[in-house]
Amino acid sequence: MIAHFGGALGALVGGGLSGWIVPLIAMLAKGNQSPAVRAEAVKALNFQIVWSVVTLIGWATACAVIGFVIIPIAALIAIIFGVIAGVKASNNEPYNYPLSINLIK
Repeated sequence: MIAHFGGALGALVGGGLSGWIVPLIAMLAKGNQSPAVRAEAVKALNFQIVWSVVTLIGWATACAVIGFVIIPIAALIAIIFGVIAGVKASNNEPYNYPLSINLIK
């Protein structure tokens, strides 16, 4: 649950770029002790990495007008789906992020 809500909070505070930090810390801290925590942290980490890269592309293209459209959309996607996943995790329901790529297994 911390990995999901922490990813959303990181995306909110970091302008869409730092949503991956809390899921990575959760995976490294408790991932070896609990397979369930590792599975949820990996899901959150993969999702937040993808949307951090999209936000980074938005920041890189901010000199062109398209960047100012990409940045808030990518940040909102990272925040909204992170909160949804956190709520599902608090209810012990499985949740698979949409629009995610499995970079870390």
